[in-house]
Amino acid sequence: MAKIQKPRRPKAETPRGFRDYAGAEVTERATMLKAITDVYHRYGFDPLETSAVETVEALGKFLPDLDRPNEGVFAWQDEDHGDQGAWMALRYDLTAPLARFYAQNHLSLPTPYRRYAVGPVWRNEKPGPGRFRQFYQCDADTVGSASPAADAEICMMLADALEAAGIARGDYLIRINNRKVLNGVMEVVGLLDPAAPEAGEAARGTVLRAIDKLDRLGETGVRALLGVGRKDESGDFTEGAGLGAEKAEIVMGFVTAERESATLTCARLRELVSTSTIGLEGVSELERIGALLEAAGYADRTRIDPSIVRGLGYYTGPVYEAELTFEITDEKGRKRQFGSVAGGGRYDDLVMRFTGQRVPGTGVSIGVDRLLAALQAKRGGAAEASGPVLVTVMEKDRLADYQAMTAELRAAGIRAEMFLGGGNMAKQLKYADKRGAPVAIIEGGDERAAGIVQLKDLALGARLAAEIETNEEWKAQPAQIEAPRDGLVEAVRAMLARGA
Repeated sequence: MAKIQKPRRPKAETPRGFRDYAGAEVTERATMLKAITDVYHRYGFDPLETSAVETVEALGKFLPDLDRPNEGVFAWQDEDHGDQGAWMALRYDLTAPLARFYAQNHLSLPTPYRRYAVGPVWRNEKPGPGRFRQFYQCDADTVGSASPAADAEICMMLADALEAAGIARGDYLIRINNRKVLNGVMEVVGLLDPAAPEAGEAARGTVLRAIDKLDRLGETGVRALLGVGRKDESGDFTEGAGLGAEKAEIVMGFVTAERESATLTCARLRELVSTSTIGLEGVSELERIGALLEAAGYADRTRIDPSIVRGLGYYTGPVYEAELTFEITDEKGRKRQFGSVAGGGRYDDLVMRFTGQRVPGTGVSIGVDRLLAALQAKRGGAAEASGPVLVTVMEKDRLADYQAMTAELRAAGIRAEMFLGGGNMAKQLKYADKRGAPVAIIEGGDERAAGIVQLKDLALGARLAAEIETNEEWKAQPAQIEAPRDGLVEAVRAMLARGA
């Protein structure tokens, strides 16, 4: 007789490139996002929640590839969607859904439309250390305004949001550039023809990648990549953009154009792109943004920085990047700056895919997980979680009394729970310790008869156990007190305030 195969148990593991969030980590993220979105709300932006799933056509960046999912997104074919079915995908950012939403509802929306959005996004990319396939973003965008004042406002709001989240002034810098100025430089060196912008795209990409390596390779390394190429320490050779010395010097002049003030930086940029109409337009926009930021008192937190090039292929005008300037120690014990936690810019072509008409837009996206990691690194670890006040169960036939006590605390706005497991007081206090409970409430038969409760300050008790050396010190600061039952809420509040 054949042996009956037992059903195979599923393996309890998270999919590769994904992770779970639990307890304090979720609470800390929610607190940080509340602080940020409060700033967005104060600036007059409205919340928007769009579907996690979009059609691939609406996302716009990817197309179906026969029977396999689209590279870069998690996609599938929905046969119930239309006559031929449609390819659907998890959103890879929060901007593409905004473009679809605005195009779909623009007749009923105000102009300009200001919205913020928070939520997970998904990338079907190779995971690695600190690189996950699902992560959170927090965006804010203004659609329908071409004014540089909209870009300046986004930079101001980003600065206020970082400070509200816990990044101190002086620990961050918002760096600003403009795609139009870079286009002007490319035009001056002969890599961009305004009449045929598609031509020379590969060479321009090589120049962009070279500029982006300024921090790592320095001016000498970037010059080599703008010219014939560069050989690194291992002997590997990277082919350069092939610019002559004179043209390479113009590009280097752009990259190193930053001066003591926005006014002087823009003056230098104006010299470099003096023969390019689009370049001069970009400089004028930077001048207006710089003046607005200075007038509003944000000049100390913002900087016109031509070396910012990441993402320029996506944007059509001003771009900005929030960089954290404090040092952290990496996993190898090396000191380094934390780096970028947010970026954005102007994208005047995004909605046009749906409407056929150019609609100006500008916005910023904060990397939520990265900003949270920065806050934790700054203070030397994750925030300690504070659990609920624990109402212990001394007599099982009095569960209703203990539940009423718990409800009383909750009604007063105090986080509380009644112990629902089984076991003696030692087990209940061990559970309280594992939950991070700040206070345990004890009411046995004697306490009930006397109309009192015992309040055990667990947080203080843990500190005292580590610090107090004599019995006299212990008596001077008791970790357990008696309180009248009818004064339970006030007593718990006082104990929580003492430990805050």
